[in-house]
Amino acid sequence: MTAQERPLDRDASSLGAAGGRTTPGRAVPEKPSLDGIEERHAHRWETDGTYRFDRGRTRDEVYSIDTPPLTASGSLHVGHVYSYTHTDIAARFWRMRGREVFYPVGWDDNGLPTERRVQNYFHVRCDPSLPYRPDELAALGVTGGDLPEAASRKRREQPPTRLSRRSFIELCTLLTTRDEKAFETLWRRLGLSVDWSRTYTTIGSTARRVAQRAFLRGLAAGEAYHALAPTAWDVDFQTAVAQAEQEDREVDGAYHRLLFELDSLSGPDGDSLSGPDGGRAGDGRAGDGGAPAIEVDTTRPELLPACVALVAHPDDDRYRGLFGRTASSPLFGARVPILAHHLADPAKGTGIAMVCTYGDVTDVIWQRDLRLPIRSILGRDGRFIEADLDLPAEGAAAYATLVGRSVSQARREIVSRLAETGRLAGEPRPIRHPVKFFEKGDRPLEIVTSRQWFIRTLEHRDALLSAGRELSWQPEFMRRRYEDWVYGLSSDWLISRQRYFGVPFPVWYPLDEHGEPRHDAPILPDESTLPIDPLADTPPGYGEADRDRPGGFTGDTDVMDTWATSSLTPRIAGGWCEDEDLWSRVYPMDLRPQAHDIIRTWLFTTVTRARQLDGTLPWRTAAISGFITDPDRKKMSKSTGNVVTPMQPLEEYGSDAVRYWAANGRPGADTAYDTNQMRVGRRLATKILNVSRFVLGLGPAAAADPASEPASAVAVTEALDRAMLAALDVVVADATVALEALDYTRALERVETFFWTFCDDYVELVKGRAYGTGPAARSARSALEYALDVLLRLFAPVLPYVTEEVWSWWRDGSIHRAPWPRRSPSTGGGAGDPAVFAAASALIGAVRRAKAGAGVSPRTETPSVTIPADTPGLAHLDAVRGDVLAAAHAGDVMTA
Repeated sequence: MTAQERPLDRDASSLGAAGGRTTPGRAVPEKPSLDGIEERHAHRWETDGTYRFDRGRTRDEVYSIDTPPLTASGSLHVGHVYSYTHTDIAARFWRMRGREVFYPVGWDDNGLPTERRVQNYFHVRCDPSLPYRPDELAALGVTGGDLPEAASRKRREQPPTRLSRRSFIELCTLLTTRDEKAFETLWRRLGLSVDWSRTYTTIGSTARRVAQRAFLRGLAAGEAYHALAPTAWDVDFQTAVAQAEQEDREVDGAYHRLLFELDSLSGPDGDSLSGPDGGRAGDGRAGDGGAPAIEVDTTRPELLPACVALVAHPDDDRYRGLFGRTASSPLFGARVPILAHHLADPAKGTGIAMVCTYGDVTDVIWQRDLRLPIRSILGRDGRFIEADLDLPAEGAAAYATLVGRSVSQARREIVSRLAETGRLAGEPRPIRHPVKFFEKGDRPLEIVTSRQWFIRTLEHRDALLSAGRELSWQPEFMRRRYEDWVYGLSSDWLISRQRYFGVPFPVWYPLDEHGEPRHDAPILPDESTLPIDPLADTPPGYGEADRDRPGGFTGDTDVMDTWATSSLTPRIAGGWCEDEDLWSRVYPMDLRPQAHDIIRTWLFTTVTRARQLDGTLPWRTAAISGFITDPDRKKMSKSTGNVVTPMQPLEEYGSDAVRYWAANGRPGADTAYDTNQMRVGRRLATKILNVSRFVLGLGPAAAADPASEPASAVAVTEALDRAMLAALDVVVADATVALEALDYTRALERVETFFWTFCDDYVELVKGRAYGTGPAARSARSALEYALDVLLRLFAPVLPYVTEEVWSWWRDGSIHRAPWPRRSPSTGGGAGDPAVFAAASALIGAVRRAKAGAGVSPRTETPSVTIPADTPGLAHLDAVRGDVLAAAHAGDVMTA
């Protein structure tokens, strides 16, 4: 047997351990349809355990994925479908490559989003000062775990119902459990090949143990610490906010030019001083009594009582002569030093700035670097508090009138008084400027001093940058976003939140004889007792009666922020310190898929925790997806009101069609929501059904001659058949390389392009021969069958339902456990020439155009067809002449 007559070796290419033999009696439907295939095959996958993880495989045989846990706080949108489809394509590909895929799914159910959803859904608020009552939830209509509909409009007209901490947490748990069930139904509909037996939640007992264990180990290593420090604060959510959770928003504001009076006694020789221009400092004017004034622009005049210094750049000639002297603040009369610091911007305002404790992060830096006193005036509710600010009597009286007022109320009052006293130069000048917000908040952040838990990051900046360089990024340019974030760190990672539905810090504090907590002597539990709730559990050596009394103890009331638990997802899912056998088989993980907007949060924090806990990278590759935009290229978001929920397109177009649209979004690039592309995907799925029915309807390749060898060993003898398979080999190679690089778009593009050429050209070219008898007919049927087998497996990661449907007509087992295609043995060694297949396609295309130009139907029999002499592929005409003439319904092909 020659190389050109080698049989198709299905054992080497198309069949695998999951089955896949050719079924003797094929159940090919007469009218194949996409209807019902999703429910049928999803049920079969679950029943058969198709995607169940086999922990008997070694680490080298496993492909593990750190799947993003979904925020279980409301509804999903098509952006989730988009990015999770990309992950599933990778999981399906590597499973077919022979790796055992560890692919769990988690629910990120703790944190502010869940609390806000519960508050809005039930119209409730948590009041931790209230004692727990067993009937609290029943009063809301919650009985036996059954949840009522959302609060009515009539109920919302009343004040929110206040609940104890325990009842509020229970309500959060109940609502997220219901939401998670709905989400799981949607993910199953989409066809995600996750192992549903390995779901986890970030508030579950395993997650709490892992998070508390990681915290305790970080505390023991000095990587976690407690500190009283200025922190960004959301006055509505009443919690501290980390740097990674802040965002700039453009808001309307105004510059107010305040007049500070230079202190005439501030010179080193006791003489009265003037500004560098002989009486005006910073374009100032005379103050009360003719004293020189310094003009200071500020957008936050309400923070004037907290002013502790004026700062200008050391090289600013306008103020160089004033450094070391003092000035008095208008209205409040506080004497403040005039100092130099390189962060002062000479081009901003008048070039000299108030340092207020605290207005923004720069104030925090100035206070620390210049060792300035602290004047705290804002409480955690965003209102002015009673405070001893060491002001003169008149200034203290002026401040007393502000106590209890909000920021906006105080601003109006202070601006009015400044204008009345002549200490406001001109009218406020409107501006639009960026202001820091909590990403989930509605009002600007304030900076207040509070006691918080931190994880050290600033001192590890170089190590974190090095970790980012060791990580493989897809696409590579996303590394820059990580590096920019690390370079821009301005504080350690703040991990505590003053909320309720989260993982508690496993810490108690002894109380002194006055009932004050000793934060310098925390009481810690043994790891074997985790998880613990310090507000419900007691520390060793104490009883419940000792809680919150002098000489007793108190529990830490804070919870970990959502990223402090989500940063541990590889450990939560992988069995860290819980299932060491599993941990050894899946960690470090192979893939972290996620969106680019949480590089600074989820990706950065996971790298931080892995480096601190065991000095590793948590995964080898980070695959970063883009955003979904509406057709006008605006990012989809609930606030914009342009969100599309996923169930509607899934029901209208089908899961395969929606996945097809998602797979056409290139890695890292933003992609528009496009129902037209979904229609194309549905058309593709329908075409797969129809061409499969045709190919399989021909019968096995040996059917025309019962005495011939079995279909799996029928020789492919014809030049066109061998050429088509050689071209398919190139597609297999290209798609494999693309998917190994997580370039699912390129892989789909190559496979789909070949598929349509296969359907439109090859099938039409060999159809007549395939219906015949003899070696040439068997060659066509064998090549058709083999190509269909390979194409189905190439499409399977993107289109799991339609490919499984066709596979079930023909093969045992699941296509998703069949091996990934390899180079076909029958075309090796140069047996087939892809150029011949390209030539045949070009020639039949030229014939079709010639007939169309002559107004003749493609199926009309003609003695000859004349095509242009420059038609590509004429050199190969003799090799495919018979197939071309048969498809052309012509006696000959002429050139002109």
